[in-house]
Amino acid sequence: MADPKGFLTTGREGATSRPVGERVKDWNEVYVPGSLLPIISKQAGRCMDCGIPFCHNGCPLGNLIPEWNDYAYREDWAEASERLHATNNFPEFTGRLCPAPCEAACVLGINQPAVTIKNVEVSIIDKAWDSGNVTPQPPERLSGKTVAVIGSGPAGLAAAQQLTRAGHTVAVYERADRIGGLLRYGIPEFKMEKRHINRRIEQMRAEGTKFRTGVEIGRDIDAAKLRKRYDAVVIAAGATTARDLRVPGRELKGVHQAMEYLPLANKVQEGDFVAPPLTAEGKHVVVIGGGDTGADCVGTAHRQGAASVTQLEIMPRPGEERSAGQPWPTFPMLYKVTSAHEEGGERVYSVSTTRFEGDEDGNVQWLHLVEVEFTGGKLEQKPGTERRIPAQLVTLAMGFTGTDQDNGLVQQFGLELDERGNIARDADFATNVDGVFVAGDAGRGQSLIVWAIAEGRSAARGVDRYLAGTSALPAPIRPTDRSLMV
Repeated sequence: MADPKGFLTTGREGATSRPVGERVKDWNEVYVPGSLLPIISKQAGRCMDCGIPFCHNGCPLGNLIPEWNDYAYREDWAEASERLHATNNFPEFTGRLCPAPCEAACVLGINQPAVTIKNVEVSIIDKAWDSGNVTPQPPERLSGKTVAVIGSGPAGLAAAQQLTRAGHTVAVYERADRIGGLLRYGIPEFKMEKRHINRRIEQMRAEGTKFRTGVEIGRDIDAAKLRKRYDAVVIAAGATTARDLRVPGRELKGVHQAMEYLPLANKVQEGDFVAPPLTAEGKHVVVIGGGDTGADCVGTAHRQGAASVTQLEIMPRPGEERSAGQPWPTFPMLYKVTSAHEEGGERVYSVSTTRFEGDEDGNVQWLHLVEVEFTGGKLEQKPGTERRIPAQLVTLAMGFTGTDQDNGLVQQFGLELDERGNIARDADFATNVDGVFVAGDAGRGQSLIVWAIAEGRSAARGVDRYLAGTSALPAPIRPTDRSLMV
């Protein structure tokens, strides 16, 4: 155990954020570099080393949290990194982007602020990179088997790294011009600088993984032909079909899906543009959707110099404390103030968009909305609450409905879908097509980064068993597993 009295003597303390006025002028991560190291050992010492560590159940990766908390408390960073990597291929991603269901399940969190597990995690991995403790792990011998991975998000990268280390020759196909999937073009730089992706890609290249960018399976290469070229295929193409808003005026210029808007801002940071082709500068911006993608749009609009930013959510504002219907250790739906919300803008709850209004040139100018409430389990509009707000740029951040079926990948493979429109798979993550497996959001539906990595690791075991007859690779989850939510 780290500090037996740590949870009694040390209060919760998190990373220090840079001042709002400073950080909105650049695209660097919002936290003060190095601010965690002076405090993180004591924070790790708050871990109670519970007899039953429910944080393990909150995290689908099965992260060995009490173990690496103990090493971090003792400042044994090399051992902490080894324990961290035992279950997670990319802790620098999850330590920055995951909403930390592990903390929601922390036993200390029953009656005190939970351990800052996410901050401990990111401190360990950042220290490991700085100390040179993250090195390539090429396989001792090659199996002679080949695997194609379609998609380079966290699920695809995790599957690729596991299979490469198992000795298979792996090629990752990505339809974008750079590797990373939503990590690259869906997550703004201020949440995770892309250098973290780049150095993992270099590690994977050194281990033997091959990468093919700018290639869309289904359009550029026929999926059936790809299957013939490889001994196995892993589909990790994500759930990229965005939920749309079918109201009058949707066709007006200036109304865009979030994933039409966010990647362009990231491409500026990559050096592809001097200025984004689609910008919030000087505009009244409305973001429809109250989740993380919506918050990403809010923070991006701030940095582009929006005249105003308003975020709309159809659901009521969540509470700031656990409700009776969301008991510990489930992941509660709480009112969350992200770094983007700290930077300004207005959040409006319990409203529904009824239509968009434009000018004579077809540019959106106004958004009409109405207040709503749930009555008898049905969503009802409240009469007399209609109003309009200025809107010269609207981003739709309402989630995703499934994997892309327009590019022909599903049809060309002949894949079966489940009742939710995801690619169906069995207990080994295998589809109905021999040798074709599916991991991540393409099979699970829209989910969290920790679930994507867990899926990639588990699917890799299924592929390894298919190719070699047996496998020593870990499988932290089953396809049917779900998060601790009610």
